[in-house]
Amino acid sequence: MMEAMILLRAQQSTVSSVARELGETDKRLWRVLDHYVTKAHASKDWSAVRRVMVDETSTKKGHNYATNFMDADTKELLFTVAGKGQETIATFAAEMPRHGACPEQITEIIMDMSKAFIAGVKKTFPEARVIFDHFHIMQLAGNALDEVRKALASAGADLKGSIWAIRGNEWTRTEQQLQARRRFLADYPILGRALGLRDCLQDMLSMSEEEGLKGWCGWADRCRLEPFRKLSRTLKAHWNGVVAFMQTRLSNAAMEAVNGILQIAKRMARGFRNFHYFRIAAYLKAGGLQLDIVHV
Repeated sequence: MMEAMILLRAQQSTVSSVARELGETDKRLWRVLDHYVTKAHASKDWSAVRRVMVDETSTKKGHNYATNFMDADTKELLFTVAGKGQETIATFAAEMPRHGACPEQITEIIMDMSKAFIAGVKKTFPEARVIFDHFHIMQLAGNALDEVRKALASAGADLKGSIWAIRGNEWTRTEQQLQARRRFLADYPILGRALGLRDCLQDMLSMSEEEGLKGWCGWADRCRLEPFRKLSRTLKAHWNGVVAFMQTRLSNAAMEAVNGILQIAKRMARGFRNFHYFRIAAYLKAGGLQLDIVHV
């Protein structure tokens, strides 16, 4: 009954706060969690997994990352490994046989345009269709818009207060921000052209035909705004993965939500003592585990 309570409360709160409630040391609770979570994760069956989401998240301050793998259909976290290089893809593939699965069964992988992930997938999952996440594509467009804005500011344009007025979609801005946006676009037509390119790309990605995206790339190539010309080249270099998103509508939205949960848990815990504890917390909170404990 005590172990059941520890597992239940640890899913809802931090281990340190649960330890204070129970009058135990957190290390003792981590041993309980390690035993049950590791056992439950080892028994997970991946034989039905066909589509996988891949994304990285930070594990602590500094350049410390973990790569998460999620079942795109069940939205359950499958595997977490330290790092964000192409070796993480190979580590996931090596883990699959332990869960009744094999790399050949994966048909689609949803991820960002990380060179490391692309190289790892091409080497380890050569038959899988790569789908580039919509969020990351639009993030690149947002960065291009921001570069245009910064270049104008460096040239002497009065763009004070423009950061949040220009960023994002109209329906996410306040009325005050919208008024500021209209003023900036009227004063600086180049900024209006950049915002138009960003918004048009979002519209093209919402369609299933690639002709619209080809038209957008042609406009970006002629626009004389180098950040968007660079973005056009990036999309062309990753064309199949971008078109795959347009055709399937698959994105990493569920993965982003899980990463948010893990970041909240990390802040609440004021960091984890080591990566093993971070992985236990990740599986406990997002792994969909069937924990073999006493039922109270």
